[in-house]
Amino acid sequence: MARTLAIRIEALLRPEIEALGYELIVAEYITGGAATLRLYVDSPQGITVDDCETISHQVSGVLDVENPLPGAYTLEVSSPGLDRPLVTPDHFARFVGEEVRLSLKRPRDGRRRRFRGAICAVEDDQILLRVDGQELRVGMQEIESARLVPQFK
Repeated sequence: MARTLAIRIEALLRPEIEALGYELIVAEYITGGAATLRLYVDSPQGITVDDCETISHQVSGVLDVENPLPGAYTLEVSSPGLDRPLVTPDHFARFVGEEVRLSLKRPRDGRRRRFRGAICAVEDDQILLRVDGQELRVGMQEIESARLVPQFK
């Protein structure tokens, strides 16, 4: 339910955020206790606190008018961080060669759900990873979550 609601929020807010010159990476709606709507946003120049404030102000107005969330919630606008979530094939393509942690919705061959490996290529909705010296092809529809592994140099 929370992910379905987050997808609806993304569709509602994406045009507003893009009109400001930013990219909405993903929305998370977290329930249990106090509800939180967290928006991960980015731009080619990165994200500053002032950018988060601008986006927050813009989307707050839309959320107030559309009222898509039940009850009270806290709105958080954040940069994706070093371990940024990867949600679309374009996100994966942007980071070919980088290492990623990903969880599948179901175990692969009845064994593993979690993998860590380098992104080798993106072909349509298929992600090709190098995991433990082997190539692994994963369809976008199989992925529950994926995040970059921060590289400290």
